[in-house]
Amino acid sequence: MRSSNPVFSRRGFSRDNGGYAGFDAQHQQAGTNPYATNPYATDPTTGMPQAPARTNAMTMDDVVSRTAMTLGTLIVTATLSWVLLPVDPANINKSYAIGIGAALVAFVFAMIQSFKQKASPGLILAYAAFEGVFLGVISAATSTYFGAGVVIQAVLGTMCVFAAVLFSYKMGWIRVTRRFYGFVMAAALGFILLMLANTLFAVFGGGDGLGFRSGGLGLLFGAIGVILGACFLALDFKQVEDGVTYGAPREEAWLAAFGLTMTLVWIYIEMLRIFQILSGDD
Repeated sequence: MRSSNPVFSRRGFSRDNGGYAGFDAQHQQAGTNPYATNPYATDPTTGMPQAPARTNAMTMDDVVSRTAMTLGTLIVTATLSWVLLPVDPANINKSYAIGIGAALVAFVFAMIQSFKQKASPGLILAYAAFEGVFLGVISAATSTYFGAGVVIQAVLGTMCVFAAVLFSYKMGWIRVTRRFYGFVMAAALGFILLMLANTLFAVFGGGDGLGFRSGGLGLLFGAIGVILGACFLALDFKQVEDGVTYGAPREEAWLAAFGLTMTLVWIYIEMLRIFQILSGDD
């Protein structure tokens, strides 16, 4: 099965024909699926690994530390942009332009990293930095027009979703299967297409577009977005677990941090929208 995040799916974190993929550099150099075999899998006859464990294999500590660095960069730049780029209600378009520009730069960095064969810590941290500027600007704007409580609620909501999914996954209440993956990806594609259509109608037709991001429909689709984000987290946890268990190279920890950061940004944005609507001043 492949991850919800392109950085994972390009790395072949997959489970095919009942077996988990491995991390074989020779296959990668040959241009075939680099994870088609797993020399570190347990031999069913002996119960022992088929090959010695890698000395540079990814560990959970690697994932935690890289994720902390990536999220830390995002939080620092978000805070700085909030403080150094205050929203001027009389010239709100300038603030939005800065935020959108930062988001576009972050998107470019994300796409470059997604199509690279190896993890680039510089690109990942640059993505986090510009994504932080974007989040800082929209959070400052939200605080100005809806109150600081909305931002705090969105942050706490994101943290609660992360904790709840992690707990549920570790308890075995969420089982990531091929069917689960297919359902989530189909639902995500439909959701993204609907939101894109709503944005286009809003840009060219004015108003709230198709109304998917305001009022009752806005709450419904915001809740769907949060649920999809929670499903992405479960997929990400599965890929990290498989990567640690089956000998992923240590550099893959940066990709795990990248994917988890993208998912948390998704959830935060959806949470922010929900609480904006609930504030009664959409």
